[in-house]
Amino acid sequence: MAKTVLVIDDDPTQRRLLTAAVEKAGFACRTAPDGETGVAIATDTNAGADVVLLDLTMPGLSGMETLEMLAERRPDLPVIMLTATSGIDTIVAAMRAGAVDFVVKPASPERVVVSIRNALKLSSLTGEVKRLTRKADGGMGFDDMIASAPVMNQVIRLGQRAAASDIPVLILGESGVGKEVIARCIQGASDRSGKPFISVNCGAIPENLVESILFGHEKGAFTGAVSRSAGKFVEADGGTLFLDEVGELPLEMQVKLLRALQEGEVDPVGARRPVKVDVRIISATNRDLAQRVKEGAFREDLFYRLNVYPVEMPSLRERVEDIPALVDHFIGRFNASEGTRIVGAAKDTLKMLSSFEWPGNVRQLENAVFRAVILCEGDMLQPHDFPQISGVMPEIAALPEVPEKPEVANDAATGSVDASGAFVEGGEVRSLSEVERDLIAYAIEHYAGHMSEVSRRLGIGRSTLYRKVREYGLESDTKKEAS
Repeated sequence: MAKTVLVIDDDPTQRRLLTAAVEKAGFACRTAPDGETGVAIATDTNAGADVVLLDLTMPGLSGMETLEMLAERRPDLPVIMLTATSGIDTIVAAMRAGAVDFVVKPASPERVVVSIRNALKLSSLTGEVKRLTRKADGGMGFDDMIASAPVMNQVIRLGQRAAASDIPVLILGESGVGKEVIARCIQGASDRSGKPFISVNCGAIPENLVESILFGHEKGAFTGAVSRSAGKFVEADGGTLFLDEVGELPLEMQVKLLRALQEGEVDPVGARRPVKVDVRIISATNRDLAQRVKEGAFREDLFYRLNVYPVEMPSLRERVEDIPALVDHFIGRFNASEGTRIVGAAKDTLKMLSSFEWPGNVRQLENAVFRAVILCEGDMLQPHDFPQISGVMPEIAALPEVPEKPEVANDAATGSVDASGAFVEGGEVRSLSEVERDLIAYAIEHYAGHMSEVSRRLGIGRSTLYRKVREYGLESDTKKEAS
């Protein structure tokens, strides 16, 4: 999903020039002729903007006044100031008021685009730091969730009601749907916000260490216990203990867990007396616990103790409306962590991702986007950046439509091709390299040798484009067009 740039300038010529530069770089663009309109657009929850280009000198609400209003209403929104003067006092005042950059008009399109990308990168870094801080402090809330799909409305409502009490919550759903995310949001919206949130994957603990890890142990309680350990229940005292994959707990540990839940105290291994704890329990599983009870693999009394307030998390294929926002979120996160500058995902890419089944759910999507960000040679994620997905979904790939009866457009004796570029006389299919060479040559001619535009239109990186130009011997074409 392309980022949106809002241009606020009273000069219609400047608005047109900036719009052309912004859209050519692959961004969406909105414009406003004055500060009042610009502030209204920027604060619109349905449209809004990701970065603002703001003229300093405007009639009515001045650029500085507009900047102050934006800083008050959208403190997370990066603003780039535009002005015809470059006085140091003006620049300092704008930066102090919250501007992230200052561009002197007339500015080249390249300078404007670089400033926009730097502002978006800074915004991604700032957002990631805030997200990680909220997560570490146990302060994540439901506003942090990407959950605009209709099927998620019930999940949010149940989670908000659960946050109003200490009722035990059991989160159900397939692996990778984000059960821990909803658990953290319940904690962040509750009175225990800011208190410890301790997560334990019950399926990943060796069976002989479950008791020690959950309830703690004294020094010398068993071989290898060289020091005292408080255990996860004590670590979570005052906050929330999240028991992920609780259905994997051994039967003998289920008995001790039940007692800890009923009595509000734990018995550390080797301790002489129990330890009181104040812990809110949120558990999660991708297994059918009722069926596990019938099979004798899970205690019925513990099942009823945990399953007081069930919350069903839908799979990603049930909430495809959230995929574009999730992709955008992951791109921002990986831009921040990897130093990449991916703007978004192309329409064909989002169509492909929305049509995939995602057996691994959100976790699989996150990993797929991570790989695509590393593979991407341009600034937009393309279908070929997801080879494991596009390879099994050929019908979604952006392939040219082949006519049933190709018609030869030029002289057959020259070996020319039809309008689609795929056939020679007689209906024989040409080789892929021949079609690719002609397409690149045509694009270079069509865009007058502007290689950045050619690479963007063909959906490949510039380094890849130049490599193919050399391989196909098209250097003379580029030199001819550039001259």
